[in-house]
Amino acid sequence: MLSYPDAFLLRIWYKEHFKTELKPEDIRIDLDDMFRAYSASEGQAYVKWHGKIRIIVDLSENTSTELLPTTSGMFERCPRFRILVIGKVGVGKSSLIDHVFGVGTNTTVAHDQRGKANIDTQFTSPHNDRLVLHDSKGFEPGEEDNLELVLDFIRRRKAMPDKDQLHAIWLCFQTPFAGGRFLETGAEEFLTCKRDGTLGDIPVIVVLTKYDMLVDDIELNLDDSTDGLSDEAIKELVKDKADVEIRDNCIIPLERFAGADIPHATISTKADYKDTLTGLIQLTEKRVSKHSTPEAGVMTSVAQRVDSGLKIKALIKVGKRRYWKALRSCPSFKDRKMRDCLDVLHTDIVEVWNFRDPQMYLRSQEFKKLIIDMVDGTQVGPTADPDKTVATGFSMVGTVASVASALVVPAAPVMVPLAASAVLGVLGYDMYQTSDVVLQRFMSYITHLTIVLRTLFIVSESQELTRRAIKLAASFYRASPMSGEVVIRIQDHIRQLTFLDHADSDTLNKIEEVIQFYKIDAADMSKLREKHPVDLADEPW
Repeated sequence: MLSYPDAFLLRIWYKEHFKTELKPEDIRIDLDDMFRAYSASEGQAYVKWHGKIRIIVDLSENTSTELLPTTSGMFERCPRFRILVIGKVGVGKSSLIDHVFGVGTNTTVAHDQRGKANIDTQFTSPHNDRLVLHDSKGFEPGEEDNLELVLDFIRRRKAMPDKDQLHAIWLCFQTPFAGGRFLETGAEEFLTCKRDGTLGDIPVIVVLTKYDMLVDDIELNLDDSTDGLSDEAIKELVKDKADVEIRDNCIIPLERFAGADIPHATISTKADYKDTLTGLIQLTEKRVSKHSTPEAGVMTSVAQRVDSGLKIKALIKVGKRRYWKALRSCPSFKDRKMRDCLDVLHTDIVEVWNFRDPQMYLRSQEFKKLIIDMVDGTQVGPTADPDKTVATGFSMVGTVASVASALVVPAAPVMVPLAASAVLGVLGYDMYQTSDVVLQRFMSYITHLTIVLRTLFIVSESQELTRRAIKLAASFYRASPMSGEVVIRIQDHIRQLTFLDHADSDTLNKIEEVIQFYKIDAADMSKLREKHPVDLADEPW
């Protein structure tokens, strides 16, 4: 079945006059153009001229009885993010994995017990089924055979099918201070193997843990010259000193064995350093996307639970694969009920966010009604003024802070409108058609749902979702200026839209633009989490 691969090519072979050699020529078929023509015509064929050659592509109806989410195929090819974590006992591997992937400390890395790690054991967690972890003890003095065990594991994984491939390696060391030793002989040999190409393309990221201990040690040893400095000035001074120590004691030795381009991250799982974890997973995703399959890059973002920006990035990649690329003229939606079209869009978005949601609240009809009601409620009445000045992303910070504040102490149940059932009766059972109204509803549904889930992602912090938290995220977003601003931007886009060849791609770009406009940087996110620890008590819909 045709969807939206990167290219659809027709290769022809021809001979030039008086020559016997056959030459190939590739003719690119524009899928946007082909599907648009198919949706607009009653015929089943697409016609393209290439010089004097007439190309006819016969198109058959989609005979599938079910619309399949794009994520179903992608996750079948890469069902989990698979990572090997190497580090000595006590380096902080369990805490690191729990904070980045939200798996719980009782399900990872053999509880940091000496001699317990078996590199072939697959650690999984019911709290996050998109992660598979392999644990290896560090390269301890006198245990040189562990290097060969690691190298053998990497070789074996490389020969396995794509779904069982190893995607990344975190090589963990505790950040040294007070003259502590950094690299053991085994680690030096492993890094040399990476530099020489023995490990292949598998990304190896050096992770320097417990950065906070280095900072504390520097603060304790400050001399009297800092008297009279402000707290902010002292903080900057300590950071500069820590950076110098890390460069001299860690980065320079690393580059000696691994080369100048070895990726590394300095992290701490303490509350004041959560942005360091965001930097680590961003670096990991970048390397995996470069050296592995596109599905592996997406799964890296799906599995992690610290960076909402990576979730958005993965979501846009998924949307571009199929449905978002042709919301105005989607052949897969032809002769389908709007309810079924919205369901498949909804599923893809929820799958990418990968919440800890054992009760499947985000897939429930009640939650879908909340979003559909939001789509309907923000589009009733006169058309919004496109010249109205919209606010900046500041309203996103305010919305998240409001939700977090409401979750600090359980209060009265959250009341949300339930008129969405009537909307489902009209919108949900209408048939898909090519129209501005349908396009606006699709764009609004995608954007509203994504921003609500981004809010929920920030306040939930890998905790199990509750209906109270979900309702608060939806209610505060709907009452915020953002929901109206989103509609203004979408209506303005549709008003300027024409039936030009690039209408579908322009719509895709607009969705991405609106979603990316409402974001929170890592610093703001850390402040919000520190100020508003939440209590996710549950309550009925």
